[in-house]
Amino acid sequence: MGALSPLTAEAQGESWAPPAISASPPDDGGGQSGINYTPKVQCVSRDLNNDVKLQEKPWGQQYLQIEQAQKLVRAATGSVGGGIKVAVIDTGVTQHPYFQFGVESGGDYVDPSKHGLEDCDGHGTEVAGIIAAKTPDDIGFKGVAPDAKIVSIRQSSQNYSLDNQSGGQDSNGSRQQGQGAGNTTTLAQAVMRAANIPVDVINMSVDNCRPADGKINNGEAQLQAAIHYAVTVKNIVVVAAAGNVSNTCPQNDQADPNKPRSIVSPPWFSDDVLSVAAIDETGGVAPFSMHGPWVSVAAPGTKITSLDPSKGTDQLANQVFDGGQLQPIQGTSFAAPYVAGVAALVRAQFPKLTAHQVMDRLKATAQHPGAPGGRDNYIGYGVVNPIAALTAIVPAEEGVPAAKAKQLPSGLPPASHKNWTPMIVALAGTGGGLLVLLITLFVVHTIRRKRPA
Repeated sequence: MGALSPLTAEAQGESWAPPAISASPPDDGGGQSGINYTPKVQCVSRDLNNDVKLQEKPWGQQYLQIEQAQKLVRAATGSVGGGIKVAVIDTGVTQHPYFQFGVESGGDYVDPSKHGLEDCDGHGTEVAGIIAAKTPDDIGFKGVAPDAKIVSIRQSSQNYSLDNQSGGQDSNGSRQQGQGAGNTTTLAQAVMRAANIPVDVINMSVDNCRPADGKINNGEAQLQAAIHYAVTVKNIVVVAAAGNVSNTCPQNDQADPNKPRSIVSPPWFSDDVLSVAAIDETGGVAPFSMHGPWVSVAAPGTKITSLDPSKGTDQLANQVFDGGQLQPIQGTSFAAPYVAGVAALVRAQFPKLTAHQVMDRLKATAQHPGAPGGRDNYIGYGVVNPIAALTAIVPAEEGVPAAKAKQLPSGLPPASHKNWTPMIVALAGTGGGLLVLLITLFVVHTIRRKRPA
């Protein structure tokens, strides 16, 4: 692959961009929130009436050519993400047997006694499985970086709530802060917790969506500062889901794309965050995927297969009960861990790259959409390309200036002045030669006529 231009968010100065960082990074709270939440809904369990062993390869895994990318990084490093820690800030992660190195406890802002190793919602385990599951050979599903280590930080749960709240989720299954346990303040603390452990990559498949009003609230300001600290001070790649459209999070389909009606954080802080949209099997943006000028890249987010989050099982899952009905697993929540897994592979193969350089590499090597600058508000710089991310030459990393667009002249060039001298000389020479030939023929003819018989 040839050289590719570096791409950065450069959000500052745009009308949609958040204000400059004004808050200080918060304390991590020692891995707990100090808020007493109560379980309101039973933890997820496996539906034995639909107990089918899943052996097929998910379409998203094939679309991204994950196994080919794994061969490349294994040949270069001897493992597939070995030595890399990925923090999953989510609803907790179950100790599934397909996590090769188990799950490390990073903290629990919902119920400290569970240490982040309980997943009542059945969300964080599925996210972590996409990143680092190591399955037997007879199972098609594979985690992107199976030799990486998962660090679980439970920050939210829709199965828990304060006594004056009810648990559960909205009609579209969107994982929003403020529903149940968790808010932007504890999300900021969880980011700081991951930074202080420390880890190499953070995946956040939880979002906060609100109407855009040109302001930033205190929780968002703390989250912005925490993310900036993690990236610039602790050198951690931060990946976040772009968010799902829901009743409380209307799509950004307004006339001016740079004046969104909905603000989604952490993706809003795009200078320090890889925000991931979802595509479906057609390769187009999924209908539930939030649009926005902060979207960085995209990855598969429909018909997901991952680890069953039920306690005590060694199976996979590809469906979830939603509204009393079985539904396929989908969402930008599951597109983000594909990108987090690829980031883990890049960090393993290129250990000297900074967090921002890793994020720029993933954007530069993505399959760019046919839009000005190779970016749009639907899939950002395009669908992530793991093989290119592991093999491409990125000019900025080599100290080569980025290629610049050049205006080409329009229309035909002006007519040039014709030099007729060579033509005249050639014609004169030809004419002179013909004249000499004619005279010679005339003389010979005359002599023949006058010769005596």
